[in-house]
Amino acid sequence: MQEKILILDFGSQFTQLIARRVRELNIYCEIHPFNNFPEVDSTVKGIILSGSPYSVRQADAPQFDFARHHRTLPILGVCYGAQYIAHYNAGEVSPSSTREYGRANLQYIADGNPLFKEIPQHSQVWMSHADTIQNVPADFEIIASTDSVRVAAYHIKDTQTFGIQFHPEVTHSIDGKQLLQNFLVDICGCAQDWTPDSFIETTIASLKDKLGDDKVVLGLSGGVDSSVAAVLLHHAIGKNLYCIFVDNGLLRKDEFESVLESYKHMGLNVKGVDAKQRFYDALEGLSDPEKKRKAIGRVFIEVFDDEAHQVQDVKWLGQGTIYPDVIESVSVKGPSATIKSHHNVGGLPDFMKLKVVEPLNTLFKDEVRKVGKALGIDANILGRHPFPGPGLAIRILGEVTPEKVRILQEADAIYINNLRSAGVYDKVWQAGTIFLPVQSVGVMGDERTYENVVALRAVESVDGMTADWCHLPYDLLAKISNEIINNVKGINRVVYDISSKPPATIEWE
Repeated sequence: MQEKILILDFGSQFTQLIARRVRELNIYCEIHPFNNFPEVDSTVKGIILSGSPYSVRQADAPQFDFARHHRTLPILGVCYGAQYIAHYNAGEVSPSSTREYGRANLQYIADGNPLFKEIPQHSQVWMSHADTIQNVPADFEIIASTDSVRVAAYHIKDTQTFGIQFHPEVTHSIDGKQLLQNFLVDICGCAQDWTPDSFIETTIASLKDKLGDDKVVLGLSGGVDSSVAAVLLHHAIGKNLYCIFVDNGLLRKDEFESVLESYKHMGLNVKGVDAKQRFYDALEGLSDPEKKRKAIGRVFIEVFDDEAHQVQDVKWLGQGTIYPDVIESVSVKGPSATIKSHHNVGGLPDFMKLKVVEPLNTLFKDEVRKVGKALGIDANILGRHPFPGPGLAIRILGEVTPEKVRILQEADAIYINNLRSAGVYDKVWQAGTIFLPVQSVGVMGDERTYENVVALRAVESVDGMTADWCHLPYDLLAKISNEIINNVKGINRVVYDISSKPPATIEWE
């Protein structure tokens, strides 16, 4: 059985980042909401309590059955987690007298404490809290302090319970990875044996056991997640996997043909379905983003269902759901409301009586790519930027028409091809072109024009949760703009989006 660390989520914006740092140490972990904590079995090696926007002094503050696990497993409380443990044990937690946010340095580190092994005095950490631990009970020992935070870290004597009031998971905490390694390896005794190869081996074995001789139908998108899911399933059940790739008319230029060609070389059983007109008909007259998404989702399910029914006795629906989708659907405050409505978690219509198999639902995006590389999947597929489920429909602001799709595909192809030829495509996390619902005056030749505007978007990110705009070279942007305006009839102006997430989102709709 795979050993694991459980991360208790109290609602912090950094909870997923804790999980990513644990995974980077080749240790498997799972995030669970504080109000839906699982039973702890012999595979659990330790528990990490996350931060939170709440104060432990609030009446509705998140709770945790600390006494039940405190002497049986190592526990690390981070920020709110540390304050909660102190508060639970009758320590004093009160509002900070000074704002404790940003970089700080550890002026004192206790000698010999395993949590701070190989971490030097004055190590920089990142604080982010409105409350602070003023006093701790007699059986707590203070093991680190900063100039303004006396209880920057503590250890409950004769136990493996620790608390820290800073965030080791953010890069501003210079020795944060070392601290997490000290806790996970030295204190929890984790073996660091969770690797792409071990994931592939155990997942294929599990899929064989789960699916047997059953047939699985899977909708391919051409993206990383569905492709890796398909190859894993193919290794497990071979010819019993039936892949369907739907051309919804909202893909990038020539994408349908090129992706189908890629899949042929992977040995997958793939059927391509041209359903462009069905999607265009459904989108006619719609300009509201949510209505467009719902129309696309409805037609996709109809097309997919038509094709799936042509496979005799199919019992399972394969999906490329990844871990952030799962986390968002069971978040601390209930299913996440709203940033996106096109995740592939749940959402199966009642008439599609299939069981769901999701081989990637414990992986983050970068882990999916590592697994894909270990499976030998083509680098062109693994290196593709994320692409939204509704495709170009949410990069065309307002009503979608075949003509707008054509214009956008042409402009986007010029943009992406230039990023590739300039050697910056792989340095960008996601890039795309947006068709704006405005027209502007221009001069082309000796004539005034009144044509369309497109915006270029390129962001740097780790997982899409936050993102910063890419500082592409001006000469490259100028080249792209010239090529688009000179070669794509219908566009006379190109702009560049310099918004970060937050406050903006990566996509415009």
